[in-house]
Amino acid sequence: MERIEIPGHATYSPVALTDLLIGAPLASRLLLGAVLPGNLVSGLALGLYAASSARDWAARLGVRPIDFRQEFDADVKHLRAMPEEARWEEVKLLGAALNLGYTGEARERPVVARQVNQRLTDYVASITGQEIVTSSELRGFNIAAVVFPFAYGTCDVISGDVAIFKDTGIFEPHIIAHEFSHRKGYFKELYAQALSYMALRTSADPYLIQAARAERMHRQLRVLGGESASTFEKLLEVADLRPELRQAFVQLRPEPGMYESAVGKVMRKMYDQRMKLTGQNGLSDYDEGFTNFLWTFANSSAAKQPRSHAAL
Repeated sequence: MERIEIPGHATYSPVALTDLLIGAPLASRLLLGAVLPGNLVSGLALGLYAASSARDWAARLGVRPIDFRQEFDADVKHLRAMPEEARWEEVKLLGAALNLGYTGEARERPVVARQVNQRLTDYVASITGQEIVTSSELRGFNIAAVVFPFAYGTCDVISGDVAIFKDTGIFEPHIIAHEFSHRKGYFKELYAQALSYMALRTSADPYLIQAARAERMHRQLRVLGGESASTFEKLLEVADLRPELRQAFVQLRPEPGMYESAVGKVMRKMYDQRMKLTGQNGLSDYDEGFTNFLWTFANSSAAKQPRSHAAL
């Protein structure tokens, strides 16, 4: 097994380097009445950011990325639309599977991060023959949380810096895996969603399997019900979840506040366009694209990887 280590020095910084780049001059002006000290801090942060990113880039030169079309017979541009009746049936089956395999276990986020990172590393290695070793570091805040109030987390794809903004309970392992997929070099959202699901679902850990199933149901419900939180709750009745699980889903989709509603609406449109400009299908890749990917793979006769990787 070939081993490639991505240093990710920026991920170990106590404060996100991008936050220092942006925030230090402003904080200096507000607190000290002068921009020079802030500019010095910002310049230092820029140097560290550039050096860390350059080391990561050099390490990535030897990485063989997964060919999704070859391995799964599905990629961003090759997806079969999942029939609506199949979506409803899947929600029911996922509900039954979640109820049967429910675990109320709680793990500390740093522990989950290490476990998820290792599982993702192992899954990618089983396909490419390369063990891509990356940082398991997370932070709980960066400026992106203000800009993208609808996001659960973000990854700076240049530095690999990952922040998780919210406590999402049973969904958290999948959300972390999604951002760590970016850190490993899979920048498209559809691929991060699919890799995260398959890595967690093929693990032997009920806690990780539960997260994968919960995310898959969450995305099916978004396809079926759209953005409305109230409609989302009504659709949950189809799954007939036990109370603990149902509450976890309800908490995931609260009604947005005034700021989140106003800013989120604008930023969603901008982010959707950014995705399309980078060869993606837009925000739909998170849910419709993700579920269509698994449907395409599971019903393919040409995929190299076992179709059981897309199992419920």
